[in-house]
Amino acid sequence: MDKPLTGKKVAILVANGFEQVELTEPRKALEAAGATTEIVSPADRKVQGWNHDEKADSFPVDMPLSQARSDDYDALLLPGGVRNPDQLRALTRAIEFVDGFVATGKPIAAICHGPWTLIETGGLRGKTITSWPSLKADLTNAGARWVDREVVVDEGLISSRKPDDIPAFTERMIEEFANKRQAASFGRV
Repeated sequence: MDKPLTGKKVAILVANGFEQVELTEPRKALEAAGATTEIVSPADRKVQGWNHDEKADSFPVDMPLSQARSDDYDALLLPGGVRNPDQLRALTRAIEFVDGFVATGKPIAAICHGPWTLIETGGLRGKTITSWPSLKADLTNAGARWVDREVVVDEGLISSRKPDDIPAFTERMIEEFANKRQAASFGRV
C-alpha cells in the first residue's frame, strides 16, 4: 500500500464542540497514508466531539495548545462544527498557532466551519475557498473568493463544505499534504 505521507506530522486543532466525523474520517485517511497525527487543543486532557447538535465521543488531547508549535508539524487540519472554530478564533494562542502555518506556507485543510479560524490570521485575502454556506459573507469580508464546490484547493489551502464532502476532501488533502513544498507564505498582502 502506498503511504505518501510517511514521515509527515499533522496537527489537528480542535476545541470542545467539533463535528466528530470531520476529525475522525480525515484522521483515519491521514494515518492510512502514513502520517502521524496529533490532536492539539486548548481543552484539558480530553476534547468533546459532537454529532450535529448532540454530544458524541471524547478524544484524548495529544498536545496542549499552550505547548504546541507550528514548526513541529508539516500540515494542519481544521475540522468544523459551529462551537469549535467559534471558540478557537477567540483564543490568541490558537490564532498564533494557525498563523504559524499561514506565514510559512504549510498546507492547511479546513472543512465546514473550520475556515472561521483562518479569518483571524488575515491569510485568506485573494484565496478561493469553500465552507458551510453560512460562512460565505464572513469569508468574503476577509478578502476570500467563496465558491460552492465539494472541494477547493488554492495554493496549499484545501477546503470543503460539509461531512458529505469528506471523501473528496480527504483525497485532495492527502495529495496536497504529500506534494506541497513549503512556500514563503500564503494569502498575505
